[in-house]
Amino acid sequence: MYVGNLSFNATEEQVREMFSEFGTVESVAMITDRDSGRFRGFCFVEMEDSAANAAINALNGKMVDERELRVNEARPREERSGGGGYRGGGGNRGGGSRGGNRGGNRRDDYGGGGSRW
Repeated sequence: MYVGNLSFNATEEQVREMFSEFGTVESVAMITDRDSGRFRGFCFVEMEDSAANAAINALNGKMVDERELRVNEARPREERSGGGGYRGGGGNRGGGSRGGNRGGNRRDDYGGGGSRW
């Protein structure tokens, strides 16, 4: 599940506690900024389907820390030419499986990948 609009001070323990009311929480992935390491205000929670549906119904729109939670089924990320992101790989510019061909109509001078933003 995608859980958004969390307080930037929220912790994994708080998220686990909130969702454990509906069933066993298999995992929580707190998403942080790659440069600063600060929590970005959203996470992904894995639970059994029936527990996840109950959590979505109960928690979506609920006010927590003066913020209205957004809880819904996580959707796969759309493919982008630059890779990166949650469980999508990412990493350095150029090389690797992202290609190294510097020819063509590239917008930058780096090998491989496209726009990362």
